[in-house]
Amino acid sequence: MPEIRVKGMSCGHCAAAVAQALGKLPGVKDIKVDLPSGRVTFASDRPVPREELASAVKAAGYEMAEQAG
Repeated sequence: MPEIRVKGMSCGHCAAAVAQALGKLPGVKDIKVDLPSGRVTFASDRPVPREELASAVKAAGYEMAEQAG
């Protein structure tokens, strides 16, 4: 599963907002947010450019970290 890290999430509402924003991207599904680590994993029907992911995260009010690892 692809993985990104999101900075700035501190509560369940934060995690839900990020998951909802990513879920609006075509083909993105099965989104799982690990709040303590900031890790977000998801399944996708297509390759999703980092720019699209970062834009969705930013629209939710958060910032995507540079690297997933």
